Amino acid sequence: MWIPTLFSLVSILLALLTSPTLSSNLTESAQSPLPQHALQFVDRRLAFVYPVIQRFKSSITSDPLGITASWVTSDVCSYRGFYCDNPPDNLSAVAVASIDFNGFRLAAPSLEGFLDMLPDLALFHANSNEFGGMIPAGVARLPYLYELDLSNNKLVGPFPAAVLGMFGLTFLDLRFNQFAGSVPAQIFAQNLDALFLNDNIFDNPLPDNLWASQIRYLTLADNEFTGVITPGIIKALAGLSEVLFLNNRLAGCIPYELGLLTGAKVIDVGNNLLTGPLPLSLSCLANVEQLNLAGNLLYGAVPEAVCWLGLGNLANLSLSDNYFIHVGPWCRAMVEKGVLDIRNNCVPDLQSQRPVGECARFFGHATGLCPRMWSYSYVPCRHHHFMGTGESAPSP
Repeated sequence: MWIPTLFSLVSILLALLTSPTLSSNLTESAQSPLPQHALQFVDRRLAFVYPVIQRFKSSITSDPLGITASWVTSDVCSYRGFYCDNPPDNLSAVAVASIDFNGFRLAAPSLEGFLDMLPDLALFHANSNEFGGMIPAGVARLPYLYELDLSNNKLVGPFPAAVLGMFGLTFLDLRFNQFAGSVPAQIFAQNLDALFLNDNIFDNPLPDNLWASQIRYLTLADNEFTGVITPGIIKALAGLSEVLFLNNRLAGCIPYELGLLTGAKVIDVGNNLLTGPLPLSLSCLANVEQLNLAGNLLYGAVPEAVCWLGLGNLANLSLSDNYFIHVGPWCRAMVEKGVLDIRNNCVPDLQSQRPVGECARFFGHATGLCPRMWSYSYVPCRHHHFMGTGESAPSP
């Protein structure tokens, strides 16, 4: 009878371990979830979300960074991207409180049955993945959710109605997706501190029946919004710190109410179809650091009072690619300091301007008058009127 030596036993074991079939089975066993009845959880809330996570894992079609390899054991709190904490309704319990998938590059056809099935979730950040479908309607039932970042994914459909009425939500980021249609006025009435909707395909006019809003950071850039910037919009958003309307199809004249955004640091309405002169009320933007009005159809004289903002916080005033015809001494000083960009306009004695024929063609068409023309000489922060733009400037 053959009795294997120690050497032969080691050889047999090595052969088995290097067998492709066995090696594959061992790998799958290490990465596959165990039966739930064989697992022990530190809290029943974790036992509840365990199958939710496993179902979502099975729906993932791409995981180039191997993120889900850690989504196996009963220690849900150790999974990459998952963070646990004590829920507000029971400070002795342990639950999945936040998820951070930013930059994980995970792909899945939908978040349905996952995002909406995490009852203790407070934060969900999933920037730069490839999640498709629509935002699940069930997110409206998540009582603690206050930050939702789904930017840079492949989400589609109209503005997600599920988030309307979620007054606990303070941060909503839907940038770089394929949402389309109109943006409901109701979203501006919620307790949002930040709303980022840029780089979608929203295409209707901005709502003009807004209530007073608490939003401080608003980005609507790179869409297809039409219509005009109405006084009602500006008054409703008076608390803004940053507002980005650039790269849309907004038309009409700039209302003097834009100068009421006295707390704003960044205002960008570049690359639209705005026309008319600049209202002197813009000189009230005492805190503005970046003011971009480039790439529109604005014309007339650049008000010296607006350039006086260079005495304060203003670091960049861009008026390039318009049709302005006059720049006063203080504005010229701002050009020399690199604060004011007035290139590609119609100022006769400045360099880098439009050809004379192009300017003539523009002014050869009837430009018309803006509504409430009286308001363009109104400076609300000084409580009186400036008639024209010839007021003497401080010494540059």
